[in-house]
Amino acid sequence: MRWWSVANFVSNAGTWMQLTVQNLLVLQITGSAAATGLSMSVQAAPALLISVFGGAAVDRWPRRLTAAVSQALLGTVAFVTAVMVALDRLDLTTLMVLAAVTGVIATVDGPACSLLGNDLVPREDVPSAIGVGALVHQAGRLTGAALAGVTVGFLGTAAAYAANGLSFLFVAAVIPFLRPARGAAAQTRTAREDGPPDTMSVRAGLAFFVRRPRLLALAGVTGVSAVFGRNYQLTLAVLVTGPLAGGAGSFGTVSTVLAAGGIVGAVLGARLRRPSVRVVGALAAAGGLLQVVAGMSPSLAVLLVMVLPMAVVESVSDTAGTAVLQTDPPAHLRGRVLGVWGSIGTVWGLGGPPALGLLMEMAGARGALIAGGLIIAGTIGAGHLLRERGTTAPRVSPVANLETAA
Repeated sequence: MRWWSVANFVSNAGTWMQLTVQNLLVLQITGSAAATGLSMSVQAAPALLISVFGGAAVDRWPRRLTAAVSQALLGTVAFVTAVMVALDRLDLTTLMVLAAVTGVIATVDGPACSLLGNDLVPREDVPSAIGVGALVHQAGRLTGAALAGVTVGFLGTAAAYAANGLSFLFVAAVIPFLRPARGAAAQTRTAREDGPPDTMSVRAGLAFFVRRPRLLALAGVTGVSAVFGRNYQLTLAVLVTGPLAGGAGSFGTVSTVLAAGGIVGAVLGARLRRPSVRVVGALAAAGGLLQVVAGMSPSLAVLLVMVLPMAVVESVSDTAGTAVLQTDPPAHLRGRVLGVWGSIGTVWGLGGPPALGLLMEMAGARGALIAGGLIIAGTIGAGHLLRERGTTAPRVSPVANLETAA
């Protein structure tokens, strides 16, 4: 698990470095912000369309081999991009194709690597392992964003892509030496080999997700939070540079506090032993209320005080939700459930910013934060009340019905 965490940190740093550089590269090639957004959408689109098939592949194929091959393929794409940039042969069309290929590979790589990390620890330690993964992700994100500017400044854009390629190859080289915890891999393999053929179909994964109330509730909580909150790079950027009269430096400080809160939240999330949808919902509602207070901040100093607990609560909620998502399904269905989740998350990722942007147009940055937070807390609270009413409603037995009729 220590080796896997180191490998993930290196890979996350490389990925965030490439993502940062890629946006700058598209702007350099086209001079268009719209083209930059299009490149991000092209890379995300495969997750919307074929994530369920990627998850099915993870359930069917040996996990370590699948993760190693997908990491090697992602490294190859990064190296190809680096060579084309170095030779000045990269145009917008080629960059879009490479982004789409990366998105396709990621539909397999994402669930494979997530579940592989869970296989390395006993079942009771899986929530902690997910928390460690969240911590590594946040640390890699900070490191990658910082390294992007340094690498481009001293070595050029091609070097950033090459460094990301090396990070993928490092992960692929580590995977063959990982030893799954006793019984973890055997459980998945036994379910794969002994289960009826129809349990390995894409339809079986979709059916399980749709018929599982706690997964549907988790999707609802995460969805409303993703659309009306979470997009702080948009809402807080407008709030800081607008009503609070700050500049890019001030927003950079806010972003740093958000990242620090995410790291603290990941550490706290790793201590959750029995995460549940109720915990996820309570944390998301608390985050929504904190967002309301943040929207009322009269100064940058007050906003910074509110941003830290917002980020902590969000990170713990995300860690708990991921633990539920990866442990609730049976072992032989987890890849497909993560595939379904990938498609749902892409819908939120693509639809959330435009919806929030429209809300900001109508209500301003403060109004969007306040209204969004109230919608999150109100929706989750209403859902909880409906659930409690449904579980406490008196049930009349068939015998009583017959006696009443008589």
